[in-house]
Amino acid sequence: MPLKPIFEKKNILVTGGAGFIGSHLCDELVKKNKVICLDNFISGDEKNIDHLLQNPNFQFIKHDITEQLELENLRELERFRVKFQGVQEIYHLACPTSPKNFENTTIETVLANSLGTKNALDLAVKYKSKFLLASSSVVYGPRDPKNTFFKEDYFGIVNQLSPRACYDEGKRFAETIVNTYHHAFNLDTKIARIFRTYGPRMKLQDGQMLPDFVFNALEDKALVIFGDQKFSSSFCHVSDVVQGLIKLMKSGEAGPINFGSDLEYKLVDVAKKVIELTSSKSKIVFEKPLLFMTPLGLPDITLAKERLGWFPIVLLEEGIRGAIDYFKAYKSIIAPGTRKI
Repeated sequence: MPLKPIFEKKNILVTGGAGFIGSHLCDELVKKNKVICLDNFISGDEKNIDHLLQNPNFQFIKHDITEQLELENLRELERFRVKFQGVQEIYHLACPTSPKNFENTTIETVLANSLGTKNALDLAVKYKSKFLLASSSVVYGPRDPKNTFFKEDYFGIVNQLSPRACYDEGKRFAETIVNTYHHAFNLDTKIARIFRTYGPRMKLQDGQMLPDFVFNALEDKALVIFGDQKFSSSFCHVSDVVQGLIKLMKSGEAGPINFGSDLEYKLVDVAKKVIELTSSKSKIVFEKPLLFMTPLGLPDITLAKERLGWFPIVLLEEGIRGAIDYFKAYKSIIAPGTRKI
């Protein structure tokens, strides 16, 4: 199969393309390429890609990446001429991500990180595609009081038998299999370690907190923090993360490379800022921590700055204001739990 497209635009496959980050990635890629979006809607949503379905350069395929896939046999892709054109790039983002439903999708999670990654890599071998894995900051393990900022050369400490190991150790194994395929098949692979990300299309009432803060503040309802007053994190806007992934794919870097904000915020201060910006009467309450939403370390983004010229540009207050504007415009037609911001 050709390394370069025969026709005027590249064919790009995005697994998990109807998810939060995946759908924003599709938005950007489809501007100059032909995009094949793969998702099974375990945590993604068709509403995230509705606006793309009529675009001739976009095609959605409902499929579970843990099952093998023959792109050339799909009639929906005939216009993409995969048999002759091949696939030039694969972004592998498929993995269930739902803090409140995490314990209900553990099998799907461990299979997506293992078998799903293998199947995506097998497609890359077949088409000699460039391959990018969306890994996660969880590979570093929990926050270390002596090591707040994680560099890419830190091996991390992860309990492979913990209740959340299907995700944490699963991402570590996904990196291992990507690196193994890189050496065994001479594949051009990249590993992106993504830290906490926020922005439009995050699910409401799913334990992500930040979108719920904004929605509930506009309704004068309580802002719930799943943790205590010390719970802190960094927040990187999804538009910044997407630009980082595209820059990494275009580069000659293999990674791993961190993508996230190196600015730390206490969740209680974020909640107070939301209340301030919305002039809300809401109160802040604290509840038992969620297994999936635990305090994580912050990224050292020196490599991303030096190798890719990347750094986050959307300030947190700017992102919050954007969410507030969206809800003010659309909250009357948004049903919590079914629509996204």
